[in-house]
Amino acid sequence: DKAPLSKSLLLVPSAISILLTLLFQHYQKFFAYNVQAVKEDFQIWRLVCGRTICLDLKDTFCSTLLIYNFRIFERRYGSRKFSSFLLGAWMLSALFDLLLVEITQYIFGITINSLPSGFLGPVFALFVPFYSSIPRVQVTQVLGHFSITNKSLVYILGLQLLTSGSYIWILALSGLISGICYNSSMLKVHRILCVPRWVAKIFSWTLEPVFSSAEPTNEVRVGMGATVDIQRQQRMELLDRQIMMSQVAQMRRQRQQQGGMINWNRLFPPLRHRHNANYQDHPSEQGIPPPTEVSEEQVARLMEMGFSRGDALEALRASNNDLNVATNFLLQH
Repeated sequence: DKAPLSKSLLLVPSAISILLTLLFQHYQKFFAYNVQAVKEDFQIWRLVCGRTICLDLKDTFCSTLLIYNFRIFERRYGSRKFSSFLLGAWMLSALFDLLLVEITQYIFGITINSLPSGFLGPVFALFVPFYSSIPRVQVTQVLGHFSITNKSLVYILGLQLLTSGSYIWILALSGLISGICYNSSMLKVHRILCVPRWVAKIFSWTLEPVFSSAEPTNEVRVGMGATVDIQRQQRMELLDRQIMMSQVAQMRRQRQQQGGMINWNRLFPPLRHRHNANYQDHPSEQGIPPPTEVSEEQVARLMEMGFSRGDALEALRASNNDLNVATNFLLQH
């Protein structure tokens, strides 16, 4: 619930970026990521300033949204381990930035003087644990072939950030390489580039009281969600089902008051009084259509509303797998 480091990375660099863009434009030159100045003039301080604050508001917006989605790692591993990953990825990506600039100049003959500024290397590095450790859950499908998952929006934001500049692919590649190196158990980089405990305690005393928030006590936990976000999503799904049930009940009362309620028995016989013996009494009767294939997903949705499996199967078969018709019938009978 707290995630103080993620909140500080959301608020502080974004506020500085907005101030530099709107009010203090003459100070932007100190935060430019000038690679040639680092190599030729040994302006090492540009590796700190130029790789912390974004000078493009579009990059600021996309990186902020990505950090907001990646805060799950701080909640999962703790602030110290999360800050150690960011520190290691930030230092490794600075080295890989310079190497990729030299490789590009040597192979393609392209001289790169400056790169997009901002905290972009560690942001791209977080895609490595996001891809490997966050489960992929399908949400829906587009045109019946393209799956939309819980991770699709994050990848779309990454592509949007990747297309924001001409040489940002260097930062993305160096960030991914640094994330792979830090996560690799063979290289043991995480044992070298880590935040000491005393530094973590100092920042916990200073940052945590400012950016932390209390655990939500007025929210009742629903389901078995591993994180607060999943539990809130389950709660919203439960509220959606309750709203749908109340709307259906209200429509039923209005039809009864108006005297125009649909006689479902005309469409198909009462399902709750149907017996299997009816099918056995006339085994040789011709013209009886084969039973309709029933979707298990729709059966599960009806069972979540409180109906039994047998009633859900019969209602879906009789309504030709129309979930709305089956739901209305089960509510009215």
